Amino acid sequence: MKLQHQGFNLTPEAYLRREQPDAPIYFLDISKLENTLVQFKSGFQGMTTYAVKANPNPLVLRTLIDAGIEGFDVASVQEMQAVRALSSQVRLHYHNPLRSMREIEIAKQFDISSWSVDSVKELTKLGALPKGTEVAVRLKLQTKGGAYNFGEKFGATETDAIEILKYVVERGFEPAMTFHPGTQCEVASVWSDYIHACARVAKAAGIELKTLNVGGGFAAFRSSAAPEMVSVFDTIHQAVDDAFPHERSRLVCEPGRAMVADAVAVALQVKVIRENGDVILNDGMYGALGEWRDIPKLADRHLALYDIAGELKFGPKHARKVYGPTCDSIDCLPFALELPDTIIEGDYLVIQSMGAYSQSLCTSFNGYGGGEMVVCERITPADTGLVEICN
Repeated sequence: MKLQHQGFNLTPEAYLRREQPDAPIYFLDISKLENTLVQFKSGFQGMTTYAVKANPNPLVLRTLIDAGIEGFDVASVQEMQAVRALSSQVRLHYHNPLRSMREIEIAKQFDISSWSVDSVKELTKLGALPKGTEVAVRLKLQTKGGAYNFGEKFGATETDAIEILKYVVERGFEPAMTFHPGTQCEVASVWSDYIHACARVAKAAGIELKTLNVGGGFAAFRSSAAPEMVSVFDTIHQAVDDAFPHERSRLVCEPGRAMVADAVAVALQVKVIRENGDVILNDGMYGALGEWRDIPKLADRHLALYDIAGELKFGPKHARKVYGPTCDSIDCLPFALELPDTIIEGDYLVIQSMGAYSQSLCTSFNGYGGGEMVVCERITPADTGLVEICN
């Protein structure tokens, strides 16, 4: 069913006051999600797809479909099923290059538009595909700029990519190339390096690429002013013009975190405050906050403290150790949070920019984790000047 904006006048404050939930609650701002898609579609000169892995919640997928997303990057059969349950028309790009034979067999039932491979072996495993199916060779380079290296597990070297690309054409598939600059890539030149490398591979193989997929990694720029994101797009477009002066492959990007991160906030309740001041929340490292251990900079975001009546709370702040609810001692944030001294049991921390991976990485350890998603007209506090800042 198509989402209707009328009636979405709920706010986090109103929800907390009415429901007083004791489980994590995710608040979705549809307008923020739509606006981010518009930014990609207007600024990027190519097809914008969404990496489902970042957040497969049906409300997120439905919003993007209704807003005109052109396709989805799916990495598993489950992600294909999630998208196809909502649309039989949008393109599916199966760009996880490592698959079992059973996964390949099932995926062929979902009308996959583009597959990626990083070896001749994985290309051979695909067997027969419909005429005109796109197969993208995934490239890896020794570049730095992302929060961690996406070439550690996936990708072919330039030398190997030449031979794989030749075999793609020999098999009768539409030749393409793809890469990922690394999650939260902070250096726009990495895209340029990859684009020029793809051009070298295609030239050496004597093949004209039909599609060039420049991956994701845009999240480092997601909360900045629009011109900073535009500068990344400009770098990509200029690199394509320089590297492919006599041809112009169709461009594709596949943002995940950059698309959904700022459209969702999460409310976590204070379960216990220990005598020494430590705080126990109703979710932690096995749930919504799981990525904070591996990418500490993700914790540099806005949060606000509310009481059970949905009223903002303030006061002098002090560093407190924060734990999740499980019986595991490592369910603990790797840094202290600066929290108001007015905090008491039953209060809620509403944390912004929690749309990416906070749900998809959730476990059910000890029976905790998960949480409902509700649509709100806004997810930031009404008085944004009074938002507390996370350490």
